[in-house]
Amino acid sequence: MEPKAEFDRYAKNYDELLRDPIRDTFAPTTDFFHWRKWILIENFIRRHGLSPDKMAWLDVGCGKGELLMLGRSRFGRVAGCDPSAEMIRDAGAIEIHEQKLPDSLPFADESFDFATAVCVYHHVNESSRGSLTSEIRRILRPHGIFCMIEHNPLNPITRLIVRRSPVDVEARLLSMQLAKSYTHQAALRFLESEYFLCLPERFYHRFGNLESRVKALPLGGQYAIFVQR
Repeated sequence: MEPKAEFDRYAKNYDELLRDPIRDTFAPTTDFFHWRKWILIENFIRRHGLSPDKMAWLDVGCGKGELLMLGRSRFGRVAGCDPSAEMIRDAGAIEIHEQKLPDSLPFADESFDFATAVCVYHHVNESSRGSLTSEIRRILRPHGIFCMIEHNPLNPITRLIVRRSPVDVEARLLSMQLAKSYTHQAALRFLESEYFLCLPERFYHRFGNLESRVKALPLGGQYAIFVQR
């Protein structure tokens, strides 16, 4: 099924369709998951001494734009694209464009300094993942950075939640190693990676520093890789 048709169908009740007893125990709402991703990105920016107010950020497969809303005050420009016209209807005032094809981005060459694709690749046909990564490289300026975030298939709880989620019926999870291979084939230089979402929301706010100590171990529910053009 094409991601466009799939998510047009899910858009109206998307948050409800994500609900799962295990997921709800980990975090009662989706806000924590968006916030954790933003914290991860913000920590990367701080570690590398970047100036986001001078940078343009594109979120590929942005959905309703929740992540962009969290970070838009920090960046000089934020924009998103998504194959589903229904999903982006609720994005408000954020600059979001419909993405007509899963591996073609509606932006000019070298338009952005930073790009993200959050839980996008497992919805993209394997035959299109390489070309999507090349497209992301195309829209990045020299030395631009790409962050890919995906579900961790080595985590059995993640696999269970994905297996019984109606929005992930067509999903094909990819390991961190496979994700890195797509970026390598697109001539993007590896910078760093980490696993995260080990601790439930109620514990993360108190013991979040513990999660950072085990980020190299495949324990978390998701992972992130950062690469550079």
